[in-house]
Amino acid sequence: MIDKTWASAAEAVADIPDGASLAVGGFGLSGNPIALIEALLAQGTTGLSVVSNNCGVDDWGLGVLLNARRIRKMTSSYVGENKEFERQFLSGELELELTPQGTLAEKLRAGGSGIAAFYTQTGVGTQVAEGGLPRRYDGFGGVAVASPKKDVRSFDIDGTSRDYVLEEAIVTDFALVHALRGDRHGNLVFNKAARNFNPLAAMAGRVCIAQVEELVEPGALDPDAIHLPGVFVHRVVEVGTGIEKRIERRTVRAPEREE
Repeated sequence: MIDKTWASAAEAVADIPDGASLAVGGFGLSGNPIALIEALLAQGTTGLSVVSNNCGVDDWGLGVLLNARRIRKMTSSYVGENKEFERQFLSGELELELTPQGTLAEKLRAGGSGIAAFYTQTGVGTQVAEGGLPRRYDGFGGVAVASPKKDVRSFDIDGTSRDYVLEEAIVTDFALVHALRGDRHGNLVFNKAARNFNPLAAMAGRVCIAQVEELVEPGALDPDAIHLPGVFVHRVVEVGTGIEKRIERRTVRAPEREE
């Protein structure tokens, strides 16, 4: 029987080397593979190039690797909740490839599907297509590295000619993801918002490592309920249902005033 389970998060990430590229699941703080991230932090891996929708917050998610200066480059669509990220980027310590959110999702999906590149309307007429977006600052307010110009072509869609920009797919050395439930074959089920980016990140990694809250035996998952088939997953680590989950912004309704 195929058994992809590993005894611990530390063992599962032990062969991730310095300078590796990672696709990491999560949306805000929802679905962050925090046990795998903390194991990577503990073993001291550095010089990482990370692809993820965002970089967590200052003390949670990918933010713990960022604070320890373990990340060399981020490819993200949203970076607005992390003050340390802002500081490192503006000081020239961190490289950033800022990518529209839908484009980032499709770049990961394409990489996992064997598609080299695709054309999209998103970004046409902006620096996303024309180049010049700062990727790394020089620490003195100047731009040391800027994004390159991308290929733009016109296609006739429904009789109308429109411009589209070429976006290359993303494939990474490893992927780190979090799932609600998984079996020993690597089939995964995600929970609500935690499904955002986790399946796509898993597809893009040459080696996908999944932490699951609940490990079940093969056959226990309804095949029609599986969100990601085990063909994309190589290692599974059970972390338990009591694993800490944080909320990025807690908003409650103001109490009603009595007249």
